[in-house]
Amino acid sequence: MSETKEVKKVKEKKVKNSDKNDKKEEKTKKPAKNSQQKNIISPSEIKSGMIVKIYQKIKEVNPKGETKERLQFFEGTVLARRNGNETGATITVRKISNGVGVEKIFPLFSPTIAKVELLQKIKTRRAKLYFIRRGYKKRLKKEKIA
Repeated sequence: MSETKEVKKVKEKKVKNSDKNDKKEEKTKKPAKNSQQKNIISPSEIKSGMIVKIYQKIKEVNPKGETKERLQFFEGTVLARRNGNETGATITVRKISNGVGVEKIFPLFSPTIAKVELLQKIKTRRAKLYFIRRGYKKRLKKEKIA
């Protein structure tokens, strides 16, 4: 039952080729991007100049008296952050809705905030971006998110 040298060589080539194919498959396989796996950041990482989408839990009571909880998001630019990483820390987020500027102040460590999603970053040289209220959008330079 001894195999000839030629048969052994053929078997070795098949094994080597299959190993190469496995390595190629490993390189070409990319992790599937899940819509849930976007740029979700912790509240302590938020800085002024970020364009964020903040998801907030809202409880509603219908006429029957039943309470329902839903998520509502607010997307805008972070103008300011107050009180650092304390429990009372807040951020001010501004967006333009139907031609009218709308600002909302969110307590960062509130249980009503479900998640914060980072959309873009703006290069800033100030801690408070209140000058954006007066229409200086042309001066803003957007950074790439890795």
